[in-house]
Amino acid sequence: MPPKENLSVWITGLVENFLSESPLNNLQNEDNAPAWDEALVGFASGADPLFQAYKEYVGPFHWTPLEIYNQYHPHNLATPEELTVISWILPQRKAVRDMNRQAKKFPAESWARVRIEGEKFNAALRTHIAKTLTDEGYPAVAPMLTPNWAWVNSKNYGYASSWSERHAAYAAGLGTFGLCDGLITPKGKAMRAGSVVAKIKIAPSTRYYNHHRAWCLFFVDGSCGKCIDRCPVRALTTSGHDKETCRQHLIASSGYVKKAYNYEGYGCGLCQVGVPCETRIPVRKAREAYENRELPPPPPPLA
Repeated sequence: MPPKENLSVWITGLVENFLSESPLNNLQNEDNAPAWDEALVGFASGADPLFQAYKEYVGPFHWTPLEIYNQYHPHNLATPEELTVISWILPQRKAVRDMNRQAKKFPAESWARVRIEGEKFNAALRTHIAKTLTDEGYPAVAPMLTPNWAWVNSKNYGYASSWSERHAAYAAGLGTFGLCDGLITPKGKAMRAGSVVAKIKIAPSTRYYNHHRAWCLFFVDGSCGKCIDRCPVRALTTSGHDKETCRQHLIASSGYVKKAYNYEGYGCGLCQVGVPCETRIPVRKAREAYENRELPPPPPPLA
């Protein structure tokens, strides 16, 4: 069992080693290109009030870390304070982003392959982290892999789910939300996320932001909105993200991917590339604060 003072380093190493060693990290194309080449890892306390806030805003179906952990470890129950949410970001590789930046309506082949093969790897990474932790005496569960994880119609937000990887990442200090609902991370918005909930005590990662929109130029000063023009079906406006129009386009993309690439996949991601937040925090002051590890001022009081 690793020393307690090195638990965060140990877990980060588990993620990085799986990236470099797993044969599943492969797009299954002619080049045998990797799906991912790096990761960001963060941690949030199971007692973080954000998780209860998610439940109140999204709907009663949205799990807190305590709820999903105790469902699957009834013989080793925990309190919220004993739990840690381990979250990671898998940024899209440059070659994949370059290809998808050229797309006009449907995704580049490599992007569609990342959506399928890259997510297979992400699922395997969730399984690997949860199993390794459990075997080492830290019972864990990957919420997205549980049989009762589901899409649910939220009264406030339309399509929502029992557990959100992006919201877990936000709690773990890994990014804030943009106009298109994507998570803007220190490595940009072109990414996928994963998480595991474990009965383990790890200091939470610092959140170098004071608002869930703090790293999006549109919400900071109104100077952007490039993702609106990138969307091929106008699912984005200054009012936000039309989830149903977006979902229908994803469904339609499967036919194109099959015909154009002879591959059973789907995707889009056009709003994640060719935009200022593709590879970095686009808000200069926020980016510099993050790089210098400077805490932001407290949020303004509610009117």
